[in-house]
Amino acid sequence: MRRAIPALACIAALCAAAHALAQDRPPKLEPLPEAPSPPTIQDGADEPRVRIAPPDNASKVEQVPGGLKVTPPNGPPYYLINIGPNEWERRDVLDPGVRVPMWTITTFD
Repeated sequence: MRRAIPALACIAALCAAAHALAQDRPPKLEPLPEAPSPPTIQDGADEPRVRIAPPDNASKVEQVPGGLKVTPPNGPPYYLINIGPNEWERRDVLDPGVRVPMWTITTFD
């Protein structure tokens, strides 16, 4: 009995709070007007107008069919070959270096 009275008091308080919340309904909401369409962008309008030139002592990187050709300011050029995701191998030439011998040993007529 001692536990029943506080439990009934809590239930009564929850019912009263729910009834009070049900009476405080928000006013009727109206939909927002349609947003205007974004302006159209002309060709080249979104590209930067300023080009920053690299310094003279910077390495030059060119894309070649086998990978990338890097030309440092002080030294011979070398190639970076992509051998996997985020894995690069440095080579001095694009030639793989493996040659199959093509000698003629004998011929049959």
